[in-house]
Amino acid sequence: MPAFDSFNTIFQTAAAFINQTIQHLFLTCKAGTGKTTFLRYIKEHSFKKMAVVAPTGVASINAGGVTIHSLFQIPPGIYLPSQRSLENFDGNIYNNHTLFKQMRMSADKKELLRELDLLIIDEVSMVRADLLDAIDTVLRYIRSQPLIPFGGVQLLYIGDLFQLPPVAISDEWQLLKNFYRSPFFFDAHVIQQAPPLYIELKKIYRQSDDTFINILNNIRNNCCTESDLTHLHKYYKPGFTSQQKENFITLTSHNDKAIAINQTELKKLPGKSYQFKAEINGEFNERSFPAEGLLQLKKDAQVMFIKNDSGESRRYYNGKIGTIDSINEEAIKIKFPNETTLLTLEKETWKNIRYHYHKEKDRVDEEELGTFKQYPVRLAWAITIHKSQGLTFDKAIIDAGASFAAGQVYVALSRLTSLSGLVLKSRIDPQCIHTDDRVLEFVSNELPQDILHQTLQKEQHQYIRYSILQGFGWEKLLTVLQDHLDGYQQRNLPDTAACITWAEELVEKTKELQETSSKFKKQLEQLFEHAEEDHYKHLSERIAAAVNYFTKETEEKLGVSLNNHIETMEIKSKTKKYVRELYELKNQVERRKLQLQNLVNISNAMLERGNTEGVLKAVEALQKPLMIAINDKHSIVKKKAQKGDTQRISLQLFKKGNSIMEIARQRSLTFGTIEGHLAGFVTTGEVDISDIVDEIKLGKILAMMEENPATTSSELKKHLGDDFSYNQVKAVMNYRALRSENT
Repeated sequence: MPAFDSFNTIFQTAAAFINQTIQHLFLTCKAGTGKTTFLRYIKEHSFKKMAVVAPTGVASINAGGVTIHSLFQIPPGIYLPSQRSLENFDGNIYNNHTLFKQMRMSADKKELLRELDLLIIDEVSMVRADLLDAIDTVLRYIRSQPLIPFGGVQLLYIGDLFQLPPVAISDEWQLLKNFYRSPFFFDAHVIQQAPPLYIELKKIYRQSDDTFINILNNIRNNCCTESDLTHLHKYYKPGFTSQQKENFITLTSHNDKAIAINQTELKKLPGKSYQFKAEINGEFNERSFPAEGLLQLKKDAQVMFIKNDSGESRRYYNGKIGTIDSINEEAIKIKFPNETTLLTLEKETWKNIRYHYHKEKDRVDEEELGTFKQYPVRLAWAITIHKSQGLTFDKAIIDAGASFAAGQVYVALSRLTSLSGLVLKSRIDPQCIHTDDRVLEFVSNELPQDILHQTLQKEQHQYIRYSILQGFGWEKLLTVLQDHLDGYQQRNLPDTAACITWAEELVEKTKELQETSSKFKKQLEQLFEHAEEDHYKHLSERIAAAVNYFTKETEEKLGVSLNNHIETMEIKSKTKKYVRELYELKNQVERRKLQLQNLVNISNAMLERGNTEGVLKAVEALQKPLMIAINDKHSIVKKKAQKGDTQRISLQLFKKGNSIMEIARQRSLTFGTIEGHLAGFVTTGEVDISDIVDEIKLGKILAMMEENPATTSSELKKHLGDDFSYNQVKAVMNYRALRSENT
């Protein structure tokens, strides 16, 4: 299967929905259509801060993520979306109130959840409705967004509902049925509030036989015909016994039977048995082992790969079957049907990770907790239908007897690449081919491709609007400052009372900014409604003015206060850790100012007609990590730059074609700082005045200077108002001085 199919338009459309909208998405696929490829593509190509979760340990390890319960600290049990008391219930039963009493969530975990843009749930078909509602409850609470589904996080659900359903034993369902229509994730309450867009990858990579594909589709959609069954039963061979080197694998419904078949066949082989123990380092739960902890192999044993080849040759894939050609303690060689070259088996490493938010780099990182290293194979004379999900076989004996359950027929048959490799050891009863009607109802929501494309365009524009409104939001910074204030109970500082008073004032000033911003956002929403009438000109002007205002207010109300408090505390003893935290707060404020400046780039891009792609790139720049280097005396001391060096560096970057915003991001400085650097070079003629001030503003500033010839730059700025920056005034003063020298 290709790493990325550029001709698969649905694949590309789904990726665009993830990267260029905030629309929730349910990505499903028929067997062999590439959901694993899509997941890997999004992880490698999306700029959004994301986490990948799955319902089980093994599924999360294979997806390269973590379990749902570990990320959200949700205790095992039943979650009831109810406000009433649970005193009459026994066991692990939770609701909105009791859920948080059981959680032990660290400050770092809360920070991570607040920073998430995208949550990917793999194997969502196994996620029960109440668990999804519990995730929603946690995110709303932690992100302080009680009215927004998932607290504003975008959800990507990946899975195949036609495979095995979520587990809800009878006692659990007796409780849950009072709240849910079904155990399936799509019947969660949050899904009714925020339904995902249904997208199905249809290009089939596993099968190419049209007859087989049609039969699989009919089984999947509850419309299997008598003719389909007749065709399948051509492969009914109850007495079939595979011969050595034919590489058949038996799919059975019971794990004990699969183990017995593998052990029996292994014992039949002559020669020495070799044992290979997995190398486990750090934390790795036994229930999450992705391969055998103790692998027993012999020469001529039939084995199956349980992981795709991570090397450049890509000689094997998850489910490929081969035979051991030679084996000893040091080396294992595998041979494949119709291949002359032997494969020297190498051990693979699986990682157990956890996510954490890296403040300085403004990104979600994966921290390795432990590793599991083992040969990526298992004995392959037999495997359960359940464990075969996601695998691909050329030849399979399906031996389920009378125990075919709904869904198992499809799972078992869809593992095969073609009917030519099929052997049925038991006939398929029509009653066993049944897909839950609620699943069929949910999947009927798929949109035609033309409507899907129109929806993408609409959602892209909504995303632009959403990003601008979010750019003027102060909730995240306010939460950080409030957490800082709440932490004084655990601190032992000189004059703690004064520090608390300072922190309280900082929170209040931020609340004032938030209140002003909330009023402005309401104005923005109204402006958006008529923005196209003048091609976004008025909207762009209002955004630019607001950015100037909030940047100035942020510096004067928060930045100056932080700087003064840092200077006060740095000279006191036993404050090193505290001062470090203050610098982190300062960096958050600087990041806030950079985010505001990025909004100007978006609004400017909107002025160009038909420039949706350019606007989306500007939005991407807003969403990308903004690295702010912590720069305090407790950090590693770097060589001090000579006076004038930093301005010259900015000039060099500007001459290379970088914009002021790009230079600010690269150098981890503010827009205003870089603008000030360049304004100084207007005097030398190395920077043109038009690069800093447009023609209209230039005229207005020059006119003001003519009217007030003896006025200082600060006084001129005050007269001109918030639409003009101090650096723009300085640049024009330098320009006027240069012009005077040349005349």
